[in-house]
Amino acid sequence: MNINRRFALGLGSVAAAGAVLGTAGTASAQETDAEWDALIPTTADLARRKIARKYQRETYFAGGTWSSYIGVADPDGVVKTAVEDNADRVVEAYSVNKIAVAVAVLDKVDRGLITLDQRVDVTASIVIQDTDGIFGLDGAYPSSVTVGHALAALLTVSDNTAVRLCGLVVPALELNEILRSKGFVHTQVVPVANPNRFYLGTTTPRETFTLLQKLVRGELLSAGSTEHLLRVLRSLTSFTDGIRLNLSSAERLNVATKAGWFEDGRNEAGIVFDAAGKPVVTYSLFASGQFAGDQAANADNYSATHPALRARAALGRTLYDSVLRITTAKPRAYSAQPYRASNGG
Repeated sequence: MNINRRFALGLGSVAAAGAVLGTAGTASAQETDAEWDALIPTTADLARRKIARKYQRETYFAGGTWSSYIGVADPDGVVKTAVEDNADRVVEAYSVNKIAVAVAVLDKVDRGLITLDQRVDVTASIVIQDTDGIFGLDGAYPSSVTVGHALAALLTVSDNTAVRLCGLVVPALELNEILRSKGFVHTQVVPVANPNRFYLGTTTPRETFTLLQKLVRGELLSAGSTEHLLRVLRSLTSFTDGIRLNLSSAERLNVATKAGWFEDGRNEAGIVFDAAGKPVVTYSLFASGQFAGDQAANADNYSATHPALRARAALGRTLYDSVLRITTAKPRAYSAQPYRASNGG
């Protein structure tokens, strides 16, 4: 199905709708969806137009309520908007806020208050017996792990017990204060009676986008902690069912991403790097509500077959293709570690 003017005008409040419809003096040879999908943008402006069009099409057919912000860097490093869709709406972040939790932990590392090799106790009472993560599969408590191990589990397999382990070194009230001091007043966890525990709380698409932008600009953490956090988020162990689903192993290493899901929420945020390791596309995608298809089936489906994740996978291919021929000169490069397969031994 092609997106014509009537279709696009009915999609809602995306600030980049002008990019979807085109503007005077920017006529393009691309008319059909297939032609747009095949296009490899040669300029940041064309990349923004392609991304905006793909976002509107995929989210329209996925259904649900979307709140998103996507930006693409120009060659001079200035990031301009491709999609701005209810970007200031306060949303349930779910596990996307684990990036913010990691930032707070690493902030204390940078200040010398804790260390990555510091050990935290893993007791039976702290382990969440859900079906996510690895600590619930251990079966041998008490034990202990390092703060670095907890962060790796937090950001790759999205282990919820790792949230509690991080709370042992950064209590909820302190964590929120660290985030507020960095300008994130909506990206906050929800404290509970136990000061070392919390729910993952809220954010806005714009704040999560800004957090990722400040991270790659080196404005949140030390150079070492920034490199560490981005390396973990780019690992092949990290989430692959959404933006990275239709990418090869090598391509996935150029995408730092974190997904979050609970109840009807299906969220993901991250950064797409060019071949030189420079951040080009930053995305912050939050969706919830009634999605297309069977509502009962959707309710218990957190995998790549969910309509929202299908939309993100289709958009992910577009985001990645948009950095193949454009690049940015100014931002610092964060080169990916090459994948090295092993057979044990």
